[in-house]
Amino acid sequence: MDFSFTPEQQAIRDAVQKVCAGFDMDYWLKRDRDGGFPLDFHAALARDGWLGIAMPQEYGGAGLGITEAAVMMQTIAASGAGMSGASAVHMNIFSLNPVVVYGADAQKQRWLPPLIKGTDRACFGVTEPDTGLNTTRLKTQALRHGDHYVVSGRKIWTSTAQVSNKILLLARTTPLAEVEKPTRGLTLFYTDLDRSRIEVREIEKMGRKAVDSNLLFIDDLHVPVEDRVGEEGRGFEYILHGFNPERVLVAAEAVGLGHAALARAADYAKTRIVFDRPIGQNQGIQHPLAKCWMDLEAANLMVYKAASLYDAGEPCGVEANAAKYLAGEACFRACETAVMVHGGMGYAKEYHVERLLREAFIPRIAPVSPELILCFIAEKVLGLPKSY
Repeated sequence: MDFSFTPEQQAIRDAVQKVCAGFDMDYWLKRDRDGGFPLDFHAALARDGWLGIAMPQEYGGAGLGITEAAVMMQTIAASGAGMSGASAVHMNIFSLNPVVVYGADAQKQRWLPPLIKGTDRACFGVTEPDTGLNTTRLKTQALRHGDHYVVSGRKIWTSTAQVSNKILLLARTTPLAEVEKPTRGLTLFYTDLDRSRIEVREIEKMGRKAVDSNLLFIDDLHVPVEDRVGEEGRGFEYILHGFNPERVLVAAEAVGLGHAALARAADYAKTRIVFDRPIGQNQGIQHPLAKCWMDLEAANLMVYKAASLYDAGEPCGVEANAAKYLAGEACFRACETAVMVHGGMGYAKEYHVERLLREAFIPRIAPVSPELILCFIAEKVLGLPKSY
């Protein structure tokens, strides 16, 4: 059992670090203050081909695995870009996986190269205001009329919709009352984000101002049949193929974010002199930081176990969910500890750790709550009765 990165994976980390070096903590502080999508950061990654790291080579991607994608996303977050930088490219890595797996060759040729080049930007329209994680109960409807569907409904927490021109959209094509199972009757589309039919309303939020989150009002959006991914009614099944990679990548990003905060705290503890000694000489500072490092590294092992299982085609739902839970909790503790190590200065934006703490809530909450993961592990691993 080898826990080391291959030379190729280390080369990915080094190359991505080089790109990120052009976007320092002050860059992300400005993005956090002023908002605005980090177009230059996105373009820099696109120029070097990183947006297609896990997409097939025949469409312009690198054809690598989720393990390599996790290395890339963790490196971005650990650079100090945090979730602001990671979320700017996150959609490229996992969300179009259903298209890669179930899309027709003509669709992949039409859709994937522009996304990889960065000329297209896509958002993910699944979650709804009244359904939350209960995806089978979503209310957005798509009614077929000849060669197109007419879609109406609402979506929430749709990231990057302010700057996207495409949307991966899940809608119900068969009423819930008319299907044998709730998971049936949902259909997946990848289509143009037509702003004459979709109102995109940004949600003001705690952090990650650089990457917008939105409420979408969809009113009679016409979607050509050729923009349907796979068969009608099997969309829920298709999006499941993106769930495990998403959890792995979010977990990898959380570990990276935690290490970014930990590094800043350790540096501060070495140089901050109180009572004629650096505060890092005190065990009251040392021990919490050391524990955070161990927690992050333990979570990281689960991240790469889940990634390696996925790349090997093995079941990895338990490991992917466990990685997301462990990394989310370890990341939050590391960022909280970093603020406390800085004392009053931890509350000052110029020291950056308060931004990292605000962003640490993201991998704790999304894309699935820690409580639901605990329910999943209790049922699937421990064999306890389903509680929800």
